[in-house]
Amino acid sequence: MTDFNLSEIRSTNSRWRSFYRGAADIMPLSIAVLPWGVLAGSMVIQAGLSDAKAVGMSAIVFAGAAQLVSLGLIVSGASVVTIIVTVFFLTSQHFIYALNFRKEVGQFPLFQRLLVGFLLTDELFAIGSLKREKLTFCYMFGAGGCFYLAWCLFSALGIFLANIVPDLQSLHLDFSIIAVFILIVVPMVKKIATFVGVIVSVFFTFCFKYMHIETGIVLAGIIGMFVATLVDMQLTKRVD
Repeated sequence: MTDFNLSEIRSTNSRWRSFYRGAADIMPLSIAVLPWGVLAGSMVIQAGLSDAKAVGMSAIVFAGAAQLVSLGLIVSGASVVTIIVTVFFLTSQHFIYALNFRKEVGQFPLFQRLLVGFLLTDELFAIGSLKREKLTFCYMFGAGGCFYLAWCLFSALGIFLANIVPDLQSLHLDFSIIAVFILIVVPMVKKIATFVGVIVSVFFTFCFKYMHIETGIVLAGIIGMFVATLVDMQLTKRVD
């Protein structure tokens, strides 16, 4: 066997290992999203859409929060423009995610960049941020593809259950949204400033919730980031 063939085999094996590593890294988040996927799939049916449209929504939109919000707007009779604008701003954080991975993903061919862009979720961003040295296309495709497959399967399960289980919403499956984001945030808290920012955000979230302030979550997040920045600046000055 020639050296060229050996090199090609090693390269192929390396790509497959990277693919499987990405799938393995995101697997806990893929499993944790089960209740959320079931909720999203069932709500499409309860909103009056057909099974085919429900499957298409999960497979094409591929964004839990956007699906739930857009369904509420559809039921309330909102216009197409309103739905598009709302979903645009709701998912605008993905622009920040993309900029964060620009250095690594910018080297990929166009088709690979588009594919990673479609698969880019909060979960993939969290995994990628912790594994920056492994951000090859195969790694991101393995992680993103695994999560996409899990989301579609769990949404399909929700569609199936919505047709046989009455009032599936009464099971309070929306708790999984909080559980998933806890799994995302906790591994990323590695600095004192970040920890303080998270605690402050949680505290003000409860306060604003108690005061029935609709934009409380956004305000709490901004306050938490501001406090975290101040703490980081103070810690940096002490080190200097």
